[in-house]
This record gives sequence, C-alpha cells and structure tokens, in this order.
Amino acid sequence: MRTGSRKVTRDEPAVAGLVVEDVTTGYVGAVLRVERTNGGDVVVLEDRRGAQRSFPLGAGFWVDGAPVRLVRPPRPAGAGGATGPARTASGSLAVAGARARVARASRIWVEGKHDAELVERVWGEDLRLEGVVVEMLDGADHLCEVLTDFAPGPERRAGVLLDHLVPGSKERRLADDTLRALGGRAAHVLVLGHPYVDVWQAVNPDRVGLTAWPHVPRGTDIKVGTLTALGWPHATQADVARGWARILGRVRDYRDLSPALLGRVEELVDFVTAH
Repeated sequence: MRTGSRKVTRDEPAVAGLVVEDVTTGYVGAVLRVERTNGGDVVVLEDRRGAQRSFPLGAGFWVDGAPVRLVRPPRPAGAGGATGPARTASGSLAVAGARARVARASRIWVEGKHDAELVERVWGEDLRLEGVVVEMLDGADHLCEVLTDFAPGPERRAGVLLDHLVPGSKERRLADDTLRALGGRAAHVLVLGHPYVDVWQAVNPDRVGLTAWPHVPRGTDIKVGTLTALGWPHATQADVARGWARILGRVRDYRDLSPALLGRVEELVDFVTAH
C-alpha cells in the first residue's frame, strides 16, 4: 500500500511505450495501444515477459510514483490534432514535400544491423533528405579493409560509428590502427563512438521498464545477458531478433536515446554533409 500525502491525479496521454502501473492489481507494463470497444476505450499493456492485458482507460494508474488518469494521446498534426512546426524523429524541422536527394559519395558506416536499424528509425528521414547512405561494417574488425576499399577523399568522406569506443577497448585500437593505415586519407574520415558495449544500451532503459540496463558479466553475450535479465526469451538467434524488435519498437524519437549516442550521430551527419 502506498503511503504519504495525497497526490493530485493528472491526465497522462497513453502514448506507446509509456510504463504504467495499475493500482488495483499492481500490474506493470508498457502501453502498446489504445483501443475502442463496446464497453469504452481500453489501454493495452505489455509486461516485461511479453504478456498483454487490457484495462479501462481513465484513472487508477501510477506513472513514476504519481497517480495519473490515462487519456487518449493527441492526434498528430494534419489529422485534426495540435498544429505547429512538424519535426522528424531526430528533432529536426521536417521539410514538407521534400524528395530524397540523390545519394552522396560520402557514407556513414555502423557496426551491424541493430545499429543501422536504430539510426534509420531516428535519423532516416533526415539522411534521405541529405542523400546520406548508411552501410554496415559487419563488425569493427572489418573497419580498415572497408575504408581502404572506399578510398576516402575531399568529396568522398567517411563517417564511422563504433560501439564501446573507449580508451583501451578493442574498438579504440582498431580505429587508431585504421587511421594510421589510411595516411593522408584519414583527414577525410571521422570515427566516433558511444561508450556502450552494445547499441541496445543507448536506448533509455525506461523504455523497457528498467531504471538501468543490467550488468552482464564478462564472457556472457551482451544481448543474451540483457534478455535474460529482462525475463524475455533468449535461447535462439530468433529470440534475440524478437527481443531487439521489441526494444526498437519502444523508440519513438531522439528523446528515447542516450545523449552519448545522439551527439555522435549528429556529428557524423554534419561531417559527411559539410561539402
């Protein structure tokens, strides 16, 4: 039972990914959607194990320790909702009616599929407008080979986003070795990274109902260890793929990502579009 002074219930839009607690049952889950039924509006929640339950929309929920009344989220601008400058998922002003630019010679590389999907989800619209293609390294071990083949130059810049780019890491060593091997061409390359072992951890943990990402012991696959801690299936590669899809599905826009990733991607986009 919660104790303390009485708190005023506020209206809270039931946006996808919002983590709430049903006061009566103690059920905690993330909002999946709001549905209309013959009995009225209901909110569908999903808990950490993937189980789903529906509750009547309205009062009787807690968010971050405060009582709320869940209400339908506002309709997006252009569909009868609030007006104002439209923005992309990265926070940039959207350009109405703009067509994708012909791809530049410059490129951005990321380590793998999950990195590419996260960048696409948040920066995809911006990158298409700028004509920037994002490619996969399939692992940092291929960095030198890929960039040597790419042959960067003044009109052919290369931006690279690496996981776990911290002093003493394998990724830091590979980046330094690659820049030395490129010689004069290294002036047209920018290698940046975030401090996380895996890009999953660049998603704010509250998007999956956590206060912090779990510590995964050295020697345990970071993805498997994370799914284990979440109580999600993790035995097969298909389980890992489904787990990532659930995490990615909770990312709405740039506000759901760590600044440690946001700043680096923005720098890379600026670098490869500076000419």
